[in-house]
Amino acid sequence: MVMDGSHMKPEGATAPFYLPQGDEVQVFQAAAAHKLPVLLKGPTGCGKTRFVTHMAAKLGRPLHTVACHDDLSAADLIGRWLLKGGETIWVDGPLTRAVREGAICYLDEVVEARKDVTVVLHPLTDDRRILPIDRTGEELEAHPDFLLVASYNPGYQNILKTLKPSTRQRFVALEFGFPKPEHEIPVVARESGLPEAQVQPLVRLANKLRAMKGQDLEEGVSTRLVVYCASLIHGGMPVDRAIRAAMIEPLTDDPDVKAGLRDLVTAVFG
Repeated sequence: MVMDGSHMKPEGATAPFYLPQGDEVQVFQAAAAHKLPVLLKGPTGCGKTRFVTHMAAKLGRPLHTVACHDDLSAADLIGRWLLKGGETIWVDGPLTRAVREGAICYLDEVVEARKDVTVVLHPLTDDRRILPIDRTGEELEAHPDFLLVASYNPGYQNILKTLKPSTRQRFVALEFGFPKPEHEIPVVARESGLPEAQVQPLVRLANKLRAMKGQDLEEGVSTRLVVYCASLIHGGMPVDRAIRAAMIEPLTDDPDVKAGLRDLVTAVFG
């Protein structure tokens, strides 16, 4: 099953909160104006999906979000024939709907999908901007407002799961990282409701955990998890319990590593 989150935002609708870290908003707007596909690169939970949602609302375009996974095939994106009410009907997939209506199609973690998916994307990511649908004999020309956006986490990829250069070079690329503390603190405070003074040590701890990536940890703590932690604290949970639930347990199952992380928490919070 495809997980397709479709959202319609009328022109001028209030965009979800997003605090720019650089010129990514301007680059995305320019890419959209020139009908150029966009690739977002960065670690899990650093704000890529929030950024796309923000930009879709800012541009006044519908958004179809597809969470890619190992079983996601080209047919899941394009569509298929289904039996309904005694007759066989064609049902568009999220990519086809976006191509027809001029929406943004966001493929989250695109490298997780099967290899036939990237082949389907190629005609949409060059000057042809077409989507051939073999099963119906159609060759759809993309609506002028159609925009393809994909994301992936380079830190998780290996030789078996990566984007080929021939695919990467079809996109304008934006690299995302975790925000600097002066940006992350107000973001976490806004999202969680916890005062900035209480968020500050959580962000300091998060950056120390991120420094352990590639050593004891496979991945650093995401901004999303920091927000979760702050939200639990804001709701009345003790700080140490919230940190364990949102910033330690999600990162590792190794008892020794967890013990080391708890020592780090003590060093930061006293």
